Amino acid sequence: MLVWLYVPLVIVHVIVAVALVLIVLLQAGKGAELGAAFGGASQTVFGPRGPGSFLGKLTAAAACIFMVTSLALAIFSTQHFGGSVVLTSPAPKPVTAPAATPSEQTAPGASSTPAGAGTTETAPAPNEGTEAPQEQK
Repeated sequence: MLVWLYVPLVIVHVIVAVALVLIVLLQAGKGAELGAAFGGASQTVFGPRGPGSFLGKLTAAAACIFMVTSLALAIFSTQHFGGSVVLTSPAPKPVTAPAATPSEQTAPGASSTPAGAGTTETAPAPNEGTEAPQEQK
């Protein structure tokens, strides 16, 4: 599609968004009469009718431009300009655990735990330790 139009459209969109925020912040609120009592000299800049009509029209124009650029950017975002690297790269192969080597395997009668790893005590055999200890004098 029109790739050369995408970047300037994004730039215009950002500029209009910032301008729209500033225009809305410049407008007087509903309590403007009270604010004008404390130095309302800024209203003479926009004429005798005040900033209502001029800033209202400017806000409407900026909002329309913002909506049009948003719609155009949404349409452009559905187009594939360069493709996706994720979609074109092959899927990674699953990693399997390596098989145990003969040196890592244990002997048939050997314990599978390393020496000193477990300190469990075993109970004495049934006929061991049944005799009473003899006292030494």
